[in-house]
Amino acid sequence: MKSLKPRLLTAVIGIPLLLIVLFVSELWLPFTGIVIGAFSAFMTGEYLHARKMLYKFHLSIPCIVFSFLLSILVTTKFLYILIFVFILTAFAVMIFKHEKTNYADVAYSVFGTFLISFGMSAIPIACASSVSITFCYICIFALPWMADAGGFFIGASFGKHKLCPKISPKKTVEGAIGGILFCDLTAVIIGLIFSFWVMPDANINFWALILLGVIDAPVSILGDLSFSLIKRSYGIKDYGSIFPGHGGMLDRFDSIIFTAPVLVAINQFIPFITVG
Repeated sequence: MKSLKPRLLTAVIGIPLLLIVLFVSELWLPFTGIVIGAFSAFMTGEYLHARKMLYKFHLSIPCIVFSFLLSILVTTKFLYILIFVFILTAFAVMIFKHEKTNYADVAYSVFGTFLISFGMSAIPIACASSVSITFCYICIFALPWMADAGGFFIGASFGKHKLCPKISPKKTVEGAIGGILFCDLTAVIIGLIFSFWVMPDANINFWALILLGVIDAPVSILGDLSFSLIKRSYGIKDYGSIFPGHGGMLDRFDSIIFTAPVLVAINQFIPFITVG
């Protein structure tokens, strides 16, 4: 089970780091935006480095700076200005550096930067709009990881029908179903823990949690497949090497970029936790 090692490695590194960030964020909410911004900037750097664009500073610096600032400013009045300046900068690069930069490079850089930054910026939005920061962190990170674990174990045990063989040969339909079941079960367990022990006086909407689990799992798979497709299209093996032999941070956290906005969207219409 070679694929088990990177999953365990992600958990061993990710869980303690997540607990530290969670503890500080509970004391000072803006810390969430700063940390997530740093993660976004790092993953954007990995994304650019995979196509040898990291040292094309006229491209990489605006992209990395935008990735860092978006998670910090996403809940402020400066959001629109930030996006506008970034778009202007991208066009300025195309115009004034057209001899060194082609449109394909700019499109790859800007699209990836927006994708990574938009998905990750949902985390500070969720924390700012929720009754419990802890609940948001646990759901955002635990659900896609459990969907991945369910997909891996069920797929390895019962998988017979390939899901997308040309993009990800190891993914199966049975694994996808297992991921949905694991994800939903985890969502309900999180709800029970908060309902009985963490926030007994709050109202936990279990229907909203079940809906989150049902949507999160397939969206998680879509996120994984999307970044795999980009890698295959450009002949990229891994986005980075921070996890030796198992790729970079973007390789390990690609699904969260897609699933974090799902939590924000559902919580806007059906709050997971209400008090009073």
